Amino acid sequence: MLIFDAHLDLAMNGVDWNRDMRMAVADIRVQEKLLGLTDPGRQTNTTSFPELKRAEVKIGVATLIARLEQQINHPLGMTSPEACYAMAHAHLAYYRAMEKSGYVKMLRTREAFRAHADAALSGADVPFGFVLSMECADAVLDPDNIREWFDNGLRAVGITHYGANRYGGGTRCEVGLAVDALPLLKNIEELGMILDMTHLSDNAFWQVADRFGGKILASHQNARKFCNWQRQFSDEQLKSVFQRGGVVGISFDAIMLQEGWVRCVTKPIVTIERAVDNIDHMCQLAGNAKQIGIGSDLDGGFGYDQTPADLNTIADLQKIPAMLEKRGYPVADIAGIMHGNWIRYFAESLPA
Repeated sequence: MLIFDAHLDLAMNGVDWNRDMRMAVADIRVQEKLLGLTDPGRQTNTTSFPELKRAEVKIGVATLIARLEQQINHPLGMTSPEACYAMAHAHLAYYRAMEKSGYVKMLRTREAFRAHADAALSGADVPFGFVLSMECADAVLDPDNIREWFDNGLRAVGITHYGANRYGGGTRCEVGLAVDALPLLKNIEELGMILDMTHLSDNAFWQVADRFGGKILASHQNARKFCNWQRQFSDEQLKSVFQRGGVVGISFDAIMLQEGWVRCVTKPIVTIERAVDNIDHMCQLAGNAKQIGIGSDLDGGFGYDQTPADLNTIADLQKIPAMLEKRGYPVADIAGIMHGNWIRYFAESLPA
């Protein structure tokens, strides 16, 4: 079944991790082993362009990510907003280079998006078509600089990541919005860009919900019901996104699925069924199966050492339809969760 993945850090893999994403996953693992790379996430990668094709992930969201926060999960911390701006441009250049090589296609407009989605749904052999998003707005030099990023193709943005930054509080803190967030949110809304609510602190989440009137989503976000710490949304937060017409993408990071999971200490024991538990819970909260999708975050700075125990590569997402069918979900709802809900959302939300 076609998969729409709403959160893939492809440029981070290609640039920060210096992986040749044109290679097979197995070959990247061997290469990193021969190079003696042993940091967490090395030799355990789950994603590459050939693997996306094998997984039937033909459309989705790809990110720019550069942040000022200190290292938390992987070495992403930069020393200045200007350095973040430069790194995000390196990520943009990576996508442009891969587009020239025929591996990806940036989808900037509603029309281009619909055409690519239709081709993917028809079974055509297409490059990975992506909507460009920014995870953490540290690369936005000031609130007006978001206009330059929009002109470069950026269509969605999350303003925080881990900790507090110049725009507000993110995961693992309870800081609210910073002063500069207000004109930034105003500009995002005026441009018709989509705001990603993922990685907002609880306080910042509710402040954004009160102050931002544009379109929202949560690209890679699980339920606090199954993993009770702040990275996941409470039921009230999930309902807020659903009431605003947003879609939530289920993530496959063990830290978001397994209670008490500690990086480099705990072994994953949860399986993909826990992700399906999240899907089912959110469908019950929403009262429908039309606002939940996939936002895997696979290779977002971790490998299969930090995914469900039965997930080896992104192709294992193809196990989900049978799991949903076993729970009584009809084929139309399963197709919606795997691709249709995100396709509908972006076909309506991208600019003409």
